[in-house]
Amino acid sequence: MLADQTKQSHRYTIDEYLAFEEKSEVRHEFYNGEIYAMAGGTVNHNLLIDNVKDLLKASTKSRGCRVFSENMKVDVMSGIYMPYPDVVLTCHPFDLRGDNLIIRQPRILVEVLSKSTAKKDRGFKWQKYRKIPSLWYYMLIDQYAVTVELYSRIEETAEWINTIYESLEDTIVLPRLNAELSVSAIYDGIELIPSDDDIPTEERS
Repeated sequence: MLADQTKQSHRYTIDEYLAFEEKSEVRHEFYNGEIYAMAGGTVNHNLLIDNVKDLLKASTKSRGCRVFSENMKVDVMSGIYMPYPDVVLTCHPFDLRGDNLIIRQPRILVEVLSKSTAKKDRGFKWQKYRKIPSLWYYMLIDQYAVTVELYSRIEETAEWINTIYESLEDTIVLPRLNAELSVSAIYDGIELIPSDDDIPTEERS
């Protein structure tokens, strides 16, 4: 989730960004020489991230895959775009080295949608993510309603299939990882708040 653009007097190189990020107490995403501070999320946003991380971890650990949430950068476009997806799954040994800071071979990227990020997650980010050669799945999770969108790459192609799950009875199948996630488990413990009702009345203008 992005906040306002960090004030800067010059365009950063990727090396400058990485050095800056190592010392910063706030996470920043990098795009084309500019850096953007990451904003905090709602309770539901964080709970959904935890749920899907735990489910993916349980389903894929035996395959040697590992799952990370919010704090691992992904090299989407080398030297140009480096975001922090909400959840990242990788199975590549180079990504899983203990001192590694950047994921370069993701298999799954997950974003939990908010009102401020949904358009970017479905548009700009999807346009960039889909070009990652290693990526098999891109998942979008709505925090205001039971809706999970899954983009699945057709094997050995640049084509994708979009599937939408809108029932707690649905099961999301990830055949290339031999994994399944139930929608009810993703939303377990979540008290959904409609997007037009999540601001207290006294705070509305």
